[in-house]
Amino acid sequence: MIYLDNNATTPLDPRVCDKMTWFLKEHFGNPSSLYPIGRDAKELVTEAREIIAAALGASRSEIIFTGSGTESDNFAIRGVFDAFPDKDELITSSIEHPAVIETAGYLEKKGVKVTYVPVDSAGRIDLSALRSALSPRTALISVMHANNEIGTIQPIGEISRIAKETGTLLHTDAVQSFGKIPVNVDELGVDLLTISAHKVYGPKGVGALYIRKGTRIQPLIFGGHQERQLRSGTENTAGIVGFGEAVRILGEQSKTDNIRIGKLAARLKQGIEASIPKAKFSGPEVDRVKSTLNYSILGLEAEAILLALATKDIYVSTGSACSEDSEEVSHVLSAIGMAPQFARSTLRISLGRFNTEEDVEIVLQELPEIVRKLREISSFDPDLD
Repeated sequence: MIYLDNNATTPLDPRVCDKMTWFLKEHFGNPSSLYPIGRDAKELVTEAREIIAAALGASRSEIIFTGSGTESDNFAIRGVFDAFPDKDELITSSIEHPAVIETAGYLEKKGVKVTYVPVDSAGRIDLSALRSALSPRTALISVMHANNEIGTIQPIGEISRIAKETGTLLHTDAVQSFGKIPVNVDELGVDLLTISAHKVYGPKGVGALYIRKGTRIQPLIFGGHQERQLRSGTENTAGIVGFGEAVRILGEQSKTDNIRIGKLAARLKQGIEASIPKAKFSGPEVDRVKSTLNYSILGLEAEAILLALATKDIYVSTGSACSEDSEEVSHVLSAIGMAPQFARSTLRISLGRFNTEEDVEIVLQELPEIVRKLREISSFDPDLD
């Protein structure tokens, strides 16, 4: 199997699996219990919190564990608006993850004014439009750090400086950037930041929200005293321990991993462009997460290519995993000005830790031949542009 959909989810690192298996066998206590087996579980949760906080340049009290990146995004946005009932404006971008877009839509139904700031053809946010949208009634700006479909890295530091001019809180969804590029909360200047375990070779079902000390926010889930009473419910202890181990491993090898993955992606990019006519790359050449490659294979439906690749045990995607079942054209590709017929021909290829040079060479052998055959039986126009 050649797995090239790491933006959707990453394989569980065997070392993370081993740590979680050990935990599940040896530690069944409730971390809220005061007797020894409960305190042992609590200590392991605290250890994971400290590892993750250190990776972000935060303190452990600023890390709240959640059930997913989506929950963290919801918590950040809805929690801030619940804490600021006198403010009724949200600013976000037109290419956010559905977890942000749908939450913004929910708030719109509640009477919140939402400004969706446009992006250019490479997915870079229009900073002047963002600045113009700010007002004293703006409670929050939420802009993702790196896009999940085309890899564009947004200038969060510059957005932070704009937000500080009016004292507006800033949230960034760093699910697709954490582990791939440096993510430090002070350098970015954010008040809230979302990450997810299963994007960094950890388990599904656990995420985290960084909340800068002193930030006003209301809970999304009520109940017990867990997570500083901001996210009640017995913690997913095994998932949290796995998350901590995944981030510990990132600290040891993310630099070397990312250099190697970047070289693989560059080879794949060069090979696709040399061997497939009318393969149109989307996204910037710089200020992009290098492991993400997005191509429109003009004249073909992406789903046909995806299914043909799957028969060779090669797995890619047609876009965000959270919208893969939708028949609608990607809102990200629409926002960067791509015509619908081209958007429907788009493949997303995302590389990760366990990909090899052999994987890349096999894809470069199989993909051009699949495209050639599909174009032969389609009404492909070689002059299409």
